[in-house]
Amino acid sequence: MMNFFTRKLGLMVSLKVNAIILIVMVAGTYVLLVKQNDNLEKELLDSGKIRSILGAKTIGTILNEAIDNGVLTVNEMYDAKYEPIGNFDPPKYHTKYDAYLDKAILGIQDEFLLDSSIVFAVAVDKNGYLPTHNTRYQQPITGDQKKDMVGNRTKRIFNDSVGIRAAINTNNGFQQIYRRDTGVTMWDISSPIYVKGKHWGAFRIGMSLEAISHAQKQLMTTLIGIMASILLLSTVMVFWVVNRALVPVASLAAHANDLANGEYLDQEIAVTSRDETGELQAALDKLRISILIALKRKK
Repeated sequence: MMNFFTRKLGLMVSLKVNAIILIVMVAGTYVLLVKQNDNLEKELLDSGKIRSILGAKTIGTILNEAIDNGVLTVNEMYDAKYEPIGNFDPPKYHTKYDAYLDKAILGIQDEFLLDSSIVFAVAVDKNGYLPTHNTRYQQPITGDQKKDMVGNRTKRIFNDSVGIRAAINTNNGFQQIYRRDTGVTMWDISSPIYVKGKHWGAFRIGMSLEAISHAQKQLMTTLIGIMASILLLSTVMVFWVVNRALVPVASLAAHANDLANGEYLDQEIAVTSRDETGELQAALDKLRISILIALKRKK
């Protein structure tokens, strides 16, 4: 009966302690998740900012070298007489420099897409004209407008509000939320491109919100897994420690039961510690002596 009592008491104490630990860990995990999610998003956006600056510098160097090498003139590089191509919807255009950029910057822009969080990485002029898109967006024309809207986006003028703000922006790492005409929403990060000291356009990076969300979910899963493992370990350890601590209580309960039944009255109850358990041992031994004295008086 006493063993059952102490086991039940140990279980109750363990459950209460672990309930407190659970509350603290849940609150801590939530705060940590919010903070880490913010940090993760910031890190990804900072990465996009750095890449947009790198892209702008790289493309600017290529365009300047083309002029220096006599491949194109300054006037040709700033050509804004967009010549319509065919009968596309949305329209496509040629300029005096787009054929050169198809050869010179396509591979460089595609390198940025090795990062799965980047949807596109392109150079546009100040009017939003995009001479050379990434390879994945230069798929053969199918004649199906919906498919071509996604698969062939090169040589278009992206003069929507986000596109124009990106094109005329002169700040490095300019961030906007971009709702693409394909229905996909992402971060748009742009940095200015300069050719012969004049603002030519911008290098735009499209960063996937899904990729950021996926990274945040992975972080959440990892943190929850770690916290769950710690909680499980703490539950076992608390139960073990509490039950170990209650061993003297079980012994004292057994002594008290013996005294109540008039058994082992001649057996001294030793004081084994100076804490409350020791005080209880001393009190029980005094009770034992009192019972012995009372029994002798009756005789």
